[in-house]
Amino acid sequence: MKINAGEIRVGMLLEYKNDLWQVLKTQHVKPGKGGAFAQIEMKSVGKNTKLNERFRSSETVEKASLEETTFNFLYEDENNYFFMDPKTFEQIEIKKNIIGEKGKLLYENLEVSVSFYNENPISVELPNQVKCKIDTTDVALKGQTVSSSYKPATLNNGLNIQVPPFIEVGDEVIVDSRNLEYIKKI
Repeated sequence: MKINAGEIRVGMLLEYKNDLWQVLKTQHVKPGKGGAFAQIEMKSVGKNTKLNERFRSSETVEKASLEETTFNFLYEDENNYFFMDPKTFEQIEIKKNIIGEKGKLLYENLEVSVSFYNENPISVELPNQVKCKIDTTDVALKGQTVSSSYKPATLNNGLNIQVPPFIEVGDEVIVDSRNLEYIKKI
Protein backbone atom coordinates (compact mmCIF):
# COMPACT_ATOMS: atom_id res chain seq x y z
CA MET A 1 0.00 0.00 0.00
CA LYS A 2 1.51 3.31 -1.08
CA ILE A 3 1.45 6.27 1.32
CA ASN A 4 2.70 9.85 1.02
CA ALA A 5 5.97 10.73 2.77
CA GLY A 6 4.05 13.11 5.06
CA GLU A 7 2.01 10.18 6.45
CA ILE A 8 5.05 8.23 7.71
CA ARG A 9 4.91 7.72 11.50
CA VAL A 10 7.28 6.23 14.09
CA GLY A 11 6.90 2.45 14.38
CA MET A 12 5.65 1.92 10.81
CA LEU A 13 7.24 -0.73 8.62
CA LEU A 14 8.23 0.35 5.12
CA GLU A 15 9.40 -1.56 2.06
CA TYR A 16 12.32 0.45 0.67
CA LYS A 17 15.37 -0.53 -1.41
CA ASN A 18 14.39 -4.23 -1.42
CA ASP A 19 14.38 -4.43 2.38
CA LEU A 20 12.01 -4.04 5.32
CA TRP A 21 12.61 -0.95 7.48
CA GLN A 22 11.13 0.12 10.82
CA VAL A 23 10.75 3.89 11.25
CA LEU A 24 12.60 5.16 14.34
CA LYS A 25 12.31 8.96 13.93
CA THR A 26 10.46 11.32 11.62
CA GLN A 27 10.92 15.03 11.17
CA HIS A 28 8.94 17.17 8.74
CA VAL A 29 10.95 20.13 7.48
CA LYS A 30 9.64 23.13 5.55
CA PRO A 31 12.63 25.26 4.56
CA GLY A 32 12.14 28.89 3.55
CA LYS A 33 13.30 28.10 0.05
CA GLY A 34 12.28 24.96 -1.84
CA GLY A 35 9.70 22.27 -1.11
CA ALA A 36 8.89 20.59 2.17
CA PHE A 37 10.38 17.18 2.93
CA ALA A 38 10.35 14.44 5.57
CA GLN A 39 13.63 13.38 7.22
CA ILE A 40 13.22 9.71 8.22
CA GLU A 41 15.54 7.55 10.35
CA MET A 42 14.93 3.84 9.73
CA LYS A 43 16.36 0.54 10.99
CA SER A 44 16.52 -2.57 8.82
CA VAL A 45 14.51 -5.39 10.38
CA GLY A 46 16.69 -8.17 8.94
CA LYS A 47 20.19 -6.67 8.80
CA ASN A 48 20.04 -4.40 11.90
CA THR A 49 21.51 -1.41 9.99
CA LYS A 50 20.29 2.18 10.15
CA LEU A 51 19.49 4.56 7.31
CA ASN A 52 18.67 8.27 7.20
CA GLU A 53 16.58 9.16 4.17
CA ARG A 54 14.97 12.35 2.91
CA PHE A 55 11.65 12.13 1.07
CA ARG A 56 9.92 15.05 -0.69
CA SER A 57 6.32 15.55 0.41
CA SER A 58 5.07 14.55 -3.04
CA GLU A 59 6.93 11.19 -3.02
CA THR A 60 5.21 7.95 -2.08
CA VAL A 61 6.67 4.98 -0.21
CA GLU A 62 5.43 1.42 0.13
CA LYS A 63 3.99 0.58 3.56
CA ALA A 64 4.62 -3.09 4.41
CA SER A 65 1.51 -5.21 4.79
CA LEU A 66 1.79 -7.39 7.87
CA GLU A 67 -0.28 -10.34 8.91
CA GLU A 68 -0.97 -10.62 12.66
CA THR A 69 -1.86 -13.93 14.30
CA THR A 70 -2.47 -14.88 17.93
CA PHE A 71 -0.22 -17.57 19.39
CA ASN A 72 0.31 -19.15 22.83
CA PHE A 73 3.83 -19.41 24.26
CA LEU A 74 4.92 -23.03 24.82
CA TYR A 75 8.60 -23.22 25.85
CA GLU A 76 12.11 -22.05 25.02
CA ASP A 77 15.48 -23.62 24.26
CA GLU A 78 18.94 -22.05 23.93
CA ASN A 79 18.23 -20.07 20.73
CA ASN A 80 14.46 -20.06 20.13
CA TYR A 81 11.05 -19.50 21.64
CA PHE A 82 8.27 -21.90 20.61
CA PHE A 83 4.65 -20.85 20.06
CA MET A 84 1.43 -22.64 19.08
CA ASP A 85 -1.58 -21.39 17.14
CA PRO A 86 -4.58 -22.10 19.43
CA LYS A 87 -6.90 -22.73 16.45
CA THR A 88 -4.80 -24.96 14.19
CA PHE A 89 -2.33 -26.27 16.82
CA GLU A 90 0.46 -25.44 14.37
CA GLN A 91 3.78 -24.72 16.11
CA ILE A 92 6.33 -22.09 15.13
CA GLU A 93 9.73 -21.14 16.48
CA ILE A 94 11.05 -17.58 16.72
CA LYS A 95 14.69 -16.68 17.34
CA LYS A 96 15.44 -15.09 20.72
CA ASN A 97 17.08 -12.00 19.17
CA ILE A 98 13.75 -11.03 17.50
CA ILE A 99 11.99 -10.75 20.88
CA GLY A 100 14.98 -9.49 22.87
CA GLU A 101 14.83 -8.68 26.60
CA LYS A 102 11.02 -8.92 26.71
CA GLY A 103 11.31 -12.67 26.13
CA LYS A 104 12.02 -13.07 29.83
CA LEU A 105 8.41 -12.02 30.52
CA LEU A 106 7.03 -15.00 28.58
CA TYR A 107 5.40 -17.78 30.59
CA GLU A 108 3.53 -20.94 29.60
CA ASN A 109 0.24 -20.34 27.69
CA LEU A 110 0.74 -16.55 27.55
CA GLU A 111 -1.22 -15.23 24.54
CA VAL A 112 0.91 -13.05 22.24
CA SER A 113 0.40 -11.43 18.83
CA VAL A 114 2.99 -12.38 16.18
CA SER A 115 3.45 -10.18 13.09
CA PHE A 116 4.42 -11.94 9.87
CA TYR A 117 5.95 -10.42 6.73
CA ASN A 118 6.09 -12.78 3.72
CA GLU A 119 5.29 -15.66 6.09
CA ASN A 120 8.35 -14.87 8.27
CA PRO A 121 7.80 -13.78 11.90
CA ILE A 122 9.34 -10.34 12.45
CA SER A 123 7.93 -9.18 15.81
CA VAL A 124 6.11 -10.46 18.88
CA GLU A 125 3.70 -8.21 20.79
CA LEU A 126 3.20 -9.18 24.44
CA PRO A 127 0.15 -8.16 26.47
CA ASN A 128 0.66 -4.69 28.02
CA GLN A 129 0.51 -6.11 31.55
CA VAL A 130 2.26 -9.29 32.68
CA LYS A 131 2.10 -10.94 36.12
CA CYS A 132 5.47 -11.63 37.82
CA LYS A 133 6.75 -12.66 41.25
CA ILE A 134 9.40 -10.82 43.28
CA ASP A 135 12.49 -13.01 43.83
CA THR A 136 14.73 -10.63 45.79
CA THR A 137 14.47 -7.03 46.96
CA ASP A 138 16.15 -4.76 49.51
CA VAL A 139 14.59 -4.10 52.88
CA ALA A 140 12.88 -0.71 53.02
CA LEU A 141 14.48 1.62 55.57
CA LYS A 142 12.21 3.55 57.90
CA GLY A 143 12.02 7.26 57.07
CA GLN A 144 13.48 6.77 53.61
CA THR A 145 10.33 8.12 51.92
CA VAL A 146 11.82 11.63 51.76
CA SER A 147 14.38 10.50 49.18
CA SER A 148 13.53 8.24 46.25
CA SER A 149 10.54 6.10 47.08
CA TYR A 150 11.53 3.16 44.87
CA LYS A 151 13.96 0.31 45.53
CA PRO A 152 15.57 -2.28 43.22
CA ALA A 153 14.01 -5.73 42.91
CA THR A 154 14.73 -8.88 40.89
CA LEU A 155 11.81 -10.80 39.39
CA ASN A 156 11.57 -14.61 39.21
CA ASN A 157 12.50 -14.39 35.50
CA GLY A 158 15.77 -12.52 36.17
CA LEU A 159 14.66 -9.01 35.17
CA ASN A 160 15.58 -6.08 37.42
CA ILE A 161 12.94 -3.39 38.06
CA GLN A 162 12.22 -0.61 40.55
CA VAL A 163 9.39 -1.20 43.06
CA PRO A 164 7.80 0.80 45.92
CA PRO A 165 9.15 0.21 49.46
CA PHE A 166 6.13 -1.86 50.63
CA ILE A 167 6.87 -4.66 48.11
CA GLU A 168 8.49 -7.72 49.70
CA VAL A 169 10.02 -11.01 48.52
CA GLY A 170 7.32 -13.40 47.26
CA ASP A 171 4.80 -10.67 46.32
CA GLU A 172 3.09 -10.92 42.94
CA VAL A 173 3.16 -7.73 40.88
CA ILE A 174 1.96 -6.51 37.47
CA VAL A 175 4.75 -5.30 35.15
CA ASP A 176 4.27 -3.15 32.01
CA SER A 177 5.77 -5.19 29.15
CA ARG A 178 6.41 -2.11 26.97
CA ASN A 179 8.83 -0.32 29.32
CA LEU A 180 9.47 -3.02 31.98
CA GLU A 181 8.12 -0.89 34.86
CA TYR A 182 6.17 -1.81 38.00
CA ILE A 183 2.41 -1.06 37.79
CA LYS A 184 0.76 -2.55 40.88
CA LYS A 185 0.79 -5.27 43.53
CA ILE A 186 -1.71 -8.13 43.22
